[in-house]
Amino acid sequence: MEFKPVLEPLCAHAHQNHGFLAWCLRAGPVIDTSITSHIIDVSIMGGVGMAQARRRVLPTREQLRVWRDYIETAEVLRSLIGSRLQADSGLSSADYAVLLALSEADGRTLRSSELAELIGWERSRLSHHLGRMEKRELIHRSACAGDSRGAEVALSEAGATAFRSSSVPHLRAIREIFIDAFSPEQLAQIDTLTTTLREHLDGDARD
Repeated sequence: MEFKPVLEPLCAHAHQNHGFLAWCLRAGPVIDTSITSHIIDVSIMGGVGMAQARRRVLPTREQLRVWRDYIETAEVLRSLIGSRLQADSGLSSADYAVLLALSEADGRTLRSSELAELIGWERSRLSHHLGRMEKRELIHRSACAGDSRGAEVALSEAGATAFRSSSVPHLRAIREIFIDAFSPEQLAQIDTLTTTLREHLDGDARD
């Protein structure tokens, strides 16, 4: 199974409903398809004087096309969803990720290290962003008991209100931009492909 069958409906949906998305799918850096599909690493073996070649297989031209379609489609999808969120609620995608994690936490509070792990950010990035959110009174930070370098991050009432107000328009945008592009069968395919890719990535992370 490959990504082409499930990418094509999204491209067609974008062409019909989001001209900007269709244009972006054809933009971006051009992959030099003249690059050979294999690299030959030739070494001289001591004692026999014979050249031995090791072939390291690279992606084919078709595989690179599928990769590029997937990456560019995902990036523009993320951009469109983020733009709608910002326009509808005044929240960025980063704001929403933080508010979502805090809203689901016990007591609507997390240690900053736990929050960083949950949303997949480096701690330095999170710290800078939390500072901006705190100025907007979306969250509160306080020192952790027994850990002078740690901080607890709590969802404020203003942050909870902003999150609730943004959720329905955000979910509506997800349906219009993403879900409506596919049939139920195609969504099931995407689920299978995503699970396969995530398991592969998790395996690489453990190695």
